[in-house]
Amino acid sequence: MYALWIGNFATGAGASMSLSFLPLFITTMGNFPKAELTFYSGLAFSITFLSQAIVSPLWGRLADQTGRKPMLMRASIGMTITATLSGLSPNVWTLIALRLIQGAFSGYINNAYALIASEVPQTQSGQAMGMLTTGSVGGQLVGPIIGGFIAGLFGYRIPFFIFGALMFMATLVTYFGVVENFTPFKRQDKSSHTSAFAGVKNIHIVWAMIISSMLIQAATNSINPIISLFVKQLMHSHGNVAMVSGVIAALPGIATLMTAPKLGSVGDQIGPKRVLIGGLILSGAVFLPMFLTTTILMLGILRFFVGISDAALLPVTQSVMTRNTPNEAISRIFSYNQSFQAIGSVIGPMLASGVAGILDYRYVFLMTTVLVIINLIVVLRAYRLDRVER
Repeated sequence: MYALWIGNFATGAGASMSLSFLPLFITTMGNFPKAELTFYSGLAFSITFLSQAIVSPLWGRLADQTGRKPMLMRASIGMTITATLSGLSPNVWTLIALRLIQGAFSGYINNAYALIASEVPQTQSGQAMGMLTTGSVGGQLVGPIIGGFIAGLFGYRIPFFIFGALMFMATLVTYFGVVENFTPFKRQDKSSHTSAFAGVKNIHIVWAMIISSMLIQAATNSINPIISLFVKQLMHSHGNVAMVSGVIAALPGIATLMTAPKLGSVGDQIGPKRVLIGGLILSGAVFLPMFLTTTILMLGILRFFVGISDAALLPVTQSVMTRNTPNEAISRIFSYNQSFQAIGSVIGPMLASGVAGILDYRYVFLMTTVLVIINLIVVLRAYRLDRVER
């Protein structure tokens, strides 16, 4: 757990350190008009998750056959190389190509969840997932702040090099610190050839959690390609935009870090359904007022509450899947979940880039509110279907 927490922290810190300033980095590669800049920003952000969505089920099946630790090593080494090379990108298309390759070899955090899910008692899964979440979220908290400070002093390339160094550290920690109790499947074992969903209990709910994960990622990541540009607009291009953007990007992480373990434990006690629905209602109630935001202070306050809603969402969906999935298929189920999360991370930013390019940055928050409402409907319908079948 401690080793994986450090690996998650390194992954979260490195990714957020570089991604928060991706649009600003792209502005240094050419004089792009607004519509073109938002398109490139959305594409550069999303393409990593597109390739991740395609290959994740393949990695998941391999993980169920070889173990989760080799997949952790594959992800950390792959991101070490691609993150470092991204900092050397001479133009926007090279950056986009490297982001595509990075997605194909990423997946550290998802495999960390799968490994812990296979080891922890189910009665403590919510607390364990919440604890593990604080690692990645803690990294996402400090990453933009440190990255903003470094980018403001030394330029936007340096955070990518630090990202590579952090993933190299994660590689070493994982290799020496992670011990997995894993028994490989034999080739003739029927369980390795049957559908990953064959032994799943409450399949409507598990699918709802997978779809919910996709919509959560779409809503949360929709503003990533435009957050620094929106902050720049609110600040009227005055002051240290990179530093302020880093703080605004980090505020949800502060809230999630403070509340995720507690909400995970509450989910173990009162049931994940109530926590999940409460988190979705809070999420919609927070995203909608962002449309009217005119100051950095108000944006920061609302972003903080986004972090609280995030703490009630992703760890709970992971816990529900853990409780309803047999151990021999858990990596495959989590890989499907990662694919859908990646699809959400493609859909959200690309929709946001289109909305921002056609209308304005703030209309992205209206779009995000609609995604949250759809998510709430999906979850409520799944639980109703499950109750009817029983």
